[in-house]
Amino acid sequence: MQLKTQHNCYRNLLATCAMVCVLWFPVVVNALATGQYTDKQLEAFETRVGKLYWVRPQGGKMPTFLSAPTSQAATVTPVQNESFEILELDARSDKEPYYKVKFDSGQLAYIRPEEFHEQFNLTITSIDPLANERRRAEEQSKAEKERVEWINSQPWAPHVKQAAVNKQPTPGLNTAEVKRILGEPRRITKIRGVTKNTEEHWFYPDGTVLIFSNGLLNRAEHRTDEKK
Repeated sequence: MQLKTQHNCYRNLLATCAMVCVLWFPVVVNALATGQYTDKQLEAFETRVGKLYWVRPQGGKMPTFLSAPTSQAATVTPVQNESFEILELDARSDKEPYYKVKFDSGQLAYIRPEEFHEQFNLTITSIDPLANERRRAEEQSKAEKERVEWINSQPWAPHVKQAAVNKQPTPGLNTAEVKRILGEPRRITKIRGVTKNTEEHWFYPDGTVLIFSNGLLNRAEHRTDEKK
């Protein structure tokens, strides 16, 4: 009799637990579906606020940004390699947050934290994808500025300076001066001239060939076959 009573108690307990699970399951599913997060998760999301990121297309795919903090909002398509700053974690109080971002163009947009996380290091990066190109461009700009300043500091006639600025060295300049004007040649060959003087032929990637005699520029030629 006692065993039967205990068996009935266990059966009632299991039935009660099953009923509780049935009642709570829709609540849990609904919380996950609405993207609600804990306070600790929200604090972790906020660590990205104020930081700069870039959009980097992969296989033609782009991260999905929205025009408002709602899934029904229109999508926003950023420019390839455009940067954006995360301004704030919007709607945190509702625990259904969106990152509010500002693109380099000034356009505002929104993205869900889970979408950001999924796309990070894929179509979203914390490293400027054009950083190397920008650095090379800055270095070239600095070098060009120094080149022009050096030319203008030389005691040359105005027309000689202008030609040098246009990368057209004038006959009579020496090898060191030409290097400051055009840079290093791709290759140099030495040829015995008709007057038994040794000539140096300087070849440049654009097809320009400079002929030097006794260390001074004699003439310039342009050979299309040298571009190869």
